Amino acid sequence: MQRSHERILTTHTGSLPRPPALTKLYAMRSRGEAVDSTEIDRAGHAALQEIVPRQIEAGIDIGNNGEQQREGFFLHVRHRMTGFGGSWKRWPRADVENYPIFKRSMELQNASKDMVSNFAPPKVIGDISYVGAAEATRECTDFREVLESRKRAGKRSFVEAFLTAPSPGIVVTAIRNEHYDTEDAYLAAVGRALQVEYEAIATQGFLLQVDCPDLALEHHISFQDRPLKDFLGFVERVVATINDALRNIPREKVRMHVCWGNYEGPHDRDVALEEILPLIARMNVGALVLPFANPRHAHEVRCLQGKPIADDQVVVAGVIDSTTNFVEHPEVVAERLERVARTLGDPARVMAGTDCGFDTSAGAGRVAEDVVWAKLAALSEGARIASTRLF
Repeated sequence: MQRSHERILTTHTGSLPRPPALTKLYAMRSRGEAVDSTEIDRAGHAALQEIVPRQIEAGIDIGNNGEQQREGFFLHVRHRMTGFGGSWKRWPRADVENYPIFKRSMELQNASKDMVSNFAPPKVIGDISYVGAAEATRECTDFREVLESRKRAGKRSFVEAFLTAPSPGIVVTAIRNEHYDTEDAYLAAVGRALQVEYEAIATQGFLLQVDCPDLALEHHISFQDRPLKDFLGFVERVVATINDALRNIPREKVRMHVCWGNYEGPHDRDVALEEILPLIARMNVGALVLPFANPRHAHEVRCLQGKPIADDQVVVAGVIDSTTNFVEHPEVVAERLERVARTLGDPARVMAGTDCGFDTSAGAGRVAEDVVWAKLAALSEGARIASTRLF
């Protein structure tokens, strides 16, 4: 994992805006409509070629493929694993249920969009095994070819490149179990399957980001009517499962992202970071990607005081909100980064990032595409300003 003792490096959380035509293809396939797989592959590859230079132009140091060749941050697993079928409707978000006027507005907004909904996933109806190794490798090699073509042309590229893969916990909570005798058996099976994807990314030399919204979000979805201790027990089990799946990958080659759901909503039923941080910090990773820009969790930077995370772990601080069309002022970004650096006591352990992805499921992005790039440019400029003050 690249670090700098001269400036704050910039990155983001993973998903970036997909072209509308690609989004439509993913949405059609998710609804069971006939779609030419060759056309999806062509459109996804074309989007990949466009998304890399856009990141570099915006000043991103550590970038990725924008998840262009996937329909969402975790639902792509249904095409790479056996055992899935049918569909079901996920439990509602507890915070949204408390505000019926807002809930209706949210439903109307989503109804008008072509999107792959994370709240209408499949179920598990058979044994889970990973059969998409070739597809996972192709995603890596396609990305590598784009980077290498830039190098051959003498063009600027990333300082480092990453690819994302989902936590087994989000798969287990979002895809209902109708096959395994216990949740632990289901979780273990998904962990073994995802190990293939984790190692495919690492073997290709990319930094692996494990996306773990489940370690915060599921408190107000799957566990909304259960005691906090039950949810914390779930977090412990997922962290242990991920650590097992990461056993062949060096700690410094992995970062993890956790969040409370990438949607503009009340979030007043979110679990506090101080409750989960001691548990998620046990994950065998070199960096934690944490959201500190949104108004519900910005104050939780203080949770980093003392020794809640290991001395060798980096914090990728979310200093750009991924749910609103406000373009943060670079000075605001700089102030946020300086606060994290002061709290940790070492600016070399801080990177600048976003709270979450900008297109976490196809078509579901709340931020307009042109605003996304303005936000990332503000991230870069804010990091530059903070760097002049911290180094």
